[in-house]
Amino acid sequence: MTGKVYLVGAGPGDPGLISIKGIECLKKADLVLYDGLVNPLILKHVSSHCERTCRRKSDHGPFLDQEEINQKLVHSAQEGKVVVRLKGGDPFIFGRGSEEAFALAQAGIPFEIIPGITAAVAAGEYAGISLTHRNIASTVTFITGHEDPHKSHSQVNYKTLAELSGTLVFYMGLHRLSFIVESLIENGKDPKTSACVISHGTWPDQKTVSASLDQLVKKVKEAKLKPPSLIIIGECVSLRDQIAWFEKRPLLGKRIGITRPEGQTEEVISNCIELGAQPVLMPTIQILPVENWDEVDSAIADLPKYDWLIFTSANGVNHFFQRLWELGKDARLLANVQIACIGPATANSLEKHHLHCDLVPNEYRAEALSEKLKPLVSGKKLLWLRASRGRDVLPKEMTEAGAQLDQIVVYQNLDAEPSTYSESLLNEMGNLDWIGVSSPSIARNLVSVLPEAVRNKLGKSVHLASISPVTTAALEESGLKPTCEAVDYTWDGILAAIVNAENKN
Repeated sequence: MTGKVYLVGAGPGDPGLISIKGIECLKKADLVLYDGLVNPLILKHVSSHCERTCRRKSDHGPFLDQEEINQKLVHSAQEGKVVVRLKGGDPFIFGRGSEEAFALAQAGIPFEIIPGITAAVAAGEYAGISLTHRNIASTVTFITGHEDPHKSHSQVNYKTLAELSGTLVFYMGLHRLSFIVESLIENGKDPKTSACVISHGTWPDQKTVSASLDQLVKKVKEAKLKPPSLIIIGECVSLRDQIAWFEKRPLLGKRIGITRPEGQTEEVISNCIELGAQPVLMPTIQILPVENWDEVDSAIADLPKYDWLIFTSANGVNHFFQRLWELGKDARLLANVQIACIGPATANSLEKHHLHCDLVPNEYRAEALSEKLKPLVSGKKLLWLRASRGRDVLPKEMTEAGAQLDQIVVYQNLDAEPSTYSESLLNEMGNLDWIGVSSPSIARNLVSVLPEAVRNKLGKSVHLASISPVTTAALEESGLKPTCEAVDYTWDGILAAIVNAENKN
């Protein structure tokens, strides 16, 4: 059977700007071919094989020309695959999506086009620029600054453009900025017209340079802006001073290493983006199920005998309840058991299973949990559902309190292998500003995981943010000193500490 191709617009950079329908297509795709300008974070929605098709030559990933891309789409669909062609911005606005659609139509391949937010709209609004305004601009014109080099003559009529009173937006024109500005002024455009260039629009490193048209080239050269970029010319640019919002975010442009295991980063990614930061996913540990479930299954069978269950991580909660469900059982087994959690993140995981926690300490560490439990557990039987490694504060403290504590490992906490890091990730790690360290095991493993180029920058251009005093101690044992420490021992606390540290600089 012939498959199907979806030409999907991914938006210009912010991974939250892709449409719901675009995400649905990604989830069912067998193959995703994505542009080099697509934010890789969007690929978290994908379970299929991804192949990169760079828009410009790059050292990372294969470079395919347009004809090769067209053939790949046709052949993959002929093999019966559901293919997503993921394109930056909108597929048809200077995106060559129409060429791909034409090739599919000629080959008789079923296809759909999923519109995306084009760069002019998104980047303009992220820079605080309304491309139209009832009192200033009643028209907006999109122009390519990079025409097909094989055309015999330009289709851009600068005389007509210079006479327009609305907003002009040039895509991909940074390398021809001088020519564009000179052509407009020579054809009668007022040299004092408001203008700007937006570099990396909607990305954490977005940068906007505003100036009058006759000063724009000079200002852009001084700022050393890089593509991808947009040139916006018109009086709407003058509104930017009042309504610019994105570039005021507290961590704009900061690259933060997220050391959490794969599959547990979605909320942290979202919070980083909300603060304007670029998250760099660099897992230093792996979270895996136990190899043998016999001990866990025996403990589940004996659940009615216990007075307290203790969870010291969200991973423990998730793996325990997954196994409970796999055995055909559910939360009814816990009807007469009280539950203690080390902190709010663990308690929140418990709530996803529609269970309230009976005890959470004010400080989210084992010592505080022990102090809270001690008056309540004398003569009681406790079950600690734990990781394969971690701090052993609880056993000693609970024994002294007169309780019987059984320990069952419900998941493995293993070191990540640095060899699994891709070349592109290693390059990203070389440009980090911060690394969030969220557990003692991550702290101890950090040095062995980081490439030498990053290790040499620690404490200098790359700063460490620790989640807790215990983690800080583990970092110091490894010869590392964090720049800041969270007050609230969560990833939100880490990000808040980074914001405070940046504000002091």
